[in-house]
Amino acid sequence: MLCELCGKHQATTYSKTIINGEYTEMYLCSECAKAKGIGINNIFSQTATDFSSFLGSFFGGGLPSRTSATRCKSCGSAFTDIARSGKVGCAECYSNFYEELLPSIQKIHGNIQHRGKIPTGASAEVKRKRDIEKTKRELEQAVKEENFELAVKLRDKIKEMEGGGNHDSN
Repeated sequence: MLCELCGKHQATTYSKTIINGEYTEMYLCSECAKAKGIGINNIFSQTATDFSSFLGSFFGGGLPSRTSATRCKSCGSAFTDIARSGKVGCAECYSNFYEELLPSIQKIHGNIQHRGKIPTGASAEVKRKRDIEKTKRELEQAVKEENFELAVKLRDKIKEMEGGGNHDSN
C-alpha cells in the first residue's frame, strides 16, 4: 500500500485518531509520518516528558518543609530538583529527604509500607515481621467476627512469633 499523503513510497506507519468524535485513519510512509510528528519515537518521547511532569506534580505537593539548600551527599540533588523533575537522584535521596518525600510517597502509593511480595533473598527477619503483621490482621478479623477461640490461638501465635512465647495455657 502506498502512502496516503505523498502517494510515492510504501506505507510503513498506520495512524488512527479520534478527535471530537471524528475518526480518521491514515497509512503513511516513514518520511510523511516523521513530518506529521507521528511515530513510535515521537509518542514515547512525549510520554516520557509528560510522565516526568506528572511525577513532579506529586512531589511538588510536598515541597520542602525546610527551606535550606540541603543537597544529597551522594548525587548532589536538592529536594527542589526532585520536585521539579519527578525523579529521585539516587538511593541516598530517600534517606536524605525522607521527611519531604514521605507525603508524596503516601499520595502516590496510599501507604508507606511495602505490602507486596517478599523478594527471594529477603532476610528471615523481614519474613518474620511480615508473618507477624499478617497474623495480627487475621487476629483483628477474628475479633471483628467474634471468633474468640481463633483469636486466642492467633494472639498466642503472635506472642510466640515475637519471642514472648512464655505464656500460660489455661
